[in-house]
Amino acid sequence: MPDHVQLNPAAEDAADVLIPDVTGGLIDRSIYTDPNLYRLELQRIFARAWNFMCHETQIPNAGDYFINFIGEDQVIVVRGEDGRIRALLNTCRHRGNALCRAELGNTRTFVCSYHGWTYGLDGRLLGIPGKADFYRNQIDQEKWGLAPAAKVDHYKGFYFATLDPEAPSLFDYLGDVGRIGIESMLNHGEVVALDGVQKNVIDCNWKIAVDNLFDWYHVKVSHNSASRVGFLNQAAMMPMTQMVMLGELGHAIGGPMVTREEQARIDALSDDERIAIDRLPDAERLKVTPTLRRPLRSTDTKAAMGPVGVRATGHPNIFPNLWISTRGMQMSLRLPRGPGRTEIWWFTVMPKSFTPEQRRAAKKFITHSFGPAGLLEQDDGENWSQSTMAGQGVVSRRYPHNMQMAMGQDEVLVDATGQKSIETRVNEHAQRWTYRCWAEWLRARDWPELLATRSPSPIGRV
Repeated sequence: MPDHVQLNPAAEDAADVLIPDVTGGLIDRSIYTDPNLYRLELQRIFARAWNFMCHETQIPNAGDYFINFIGEDQVIVVRGEDGRIRALLNTCRHRGNALCRAELGNTRTFVCSYHGWTYGLDGRLLGIPGKADFYRNQIDQEKWGLAPAAKVDHYKGFYFATLDPEAPSLFDYLGDVGRIGIESMLNHGEVVALDGVQKNVIDCNWKIAVDNLFDWYHVKVSHNSASRVGFLNQAAMMPMTQMVMLGELGHAIGGPMVTREEQARIDALSDDERIAIDRLPDAERLKVTPTLRRPLRSTDTKAAMGPVGVRATGHPNIFPNLWISTRGMQMSLRLPRGPGRTEIWWFTVMPKSFTPEQRRAAKKFITHSFGPAGLLEQDDGENWSQSTMAGQGVVSRRYPHNMQMAMGQDEVLVDATGQKSIETRVNEHAQRWTYRCWAEWLRARDWPELLATRSPSPIGRV
């Protein structure tokens, strides 16, 4: 079995692709529709990045597996007999057939339905029908195991994989901002991923579905119907106090925040007072902590997030495509399916400490928020598809998207601990940062070049 998936730099170099300048806040619409740019994204972003695979509780036992994607490469994430979690490309080494057709399950081996090649949980090729009679024993079975990811690692039970052996460690890749994003789901300690991943396809470019997660400008307009039926409180959904955190390689957090004064008041609460507030219904909790969008964080989580990160209550995105929801109970992958199609996946995670009543209430709310049945994403999907479609027009495509809101108007604050933030109003700082980093990923031919040329997290005026 090969040590890891081998990338082919020559294949990347063969694409002579024009990468538009996106640093001025004007976004050329070709980046949402150009098939050559899309192929380069698959090669230089998805095949190179650390991609979220699953939470450890989704595959707790030997033989448990879960199917995910790295770009358009389908991957089997499986726990072996040795307890180790591996990521293997879901393609038979004989003729390329998919080994797993189910989205998840438990198995002892992976058997190809085409010609019966059989693989172990570690990817080794165990059996070839007709090896003696048809191949005349002239095949080296050791060389034809399933192709594994170059690296697999986890951060506190959230597993990621990369196909590029030159990728930095997962810890370094996430950096401060990426780790804060994951920590935001650990307010009550350990979590469990619930069965079932909501999936649907939207006719939009994956980047539009990503940059929208930082967009708090659209809430009053796009989600007005959710407010009118009493599902959302628009004042709570679009507060004027906003925080942006920009991490290297494209990670970012954008949205509401807890002010320093409010955080100080929360820090002064006793453990019993925190528990009492946590148990309140959402509406009552908001009365006590009016700008707090999540449960009060545990001391351990606060220490891991840092004094600035703990006050960020907006949406984190771990580049390229992992969105963590405001409440920290949902994760969404925006999986590319061509320049004009995106498959949206919604995972649900809950604190293990939740009572059955808390779990039912949380599931009801999040199911009605995002995903195919969500009031919010039904609104969003219509906008994303229309924005993508307009990029196909011969004349329409000449006019760029404008992402210049608050450009050059805000300062990056640096905490005594070194954490950076922009504390401001509704803005488009995170969108501009995402596209800036996107372009840097595409221009760099390999990880050493990307690490040498990437933009540092900004300081000063942005």
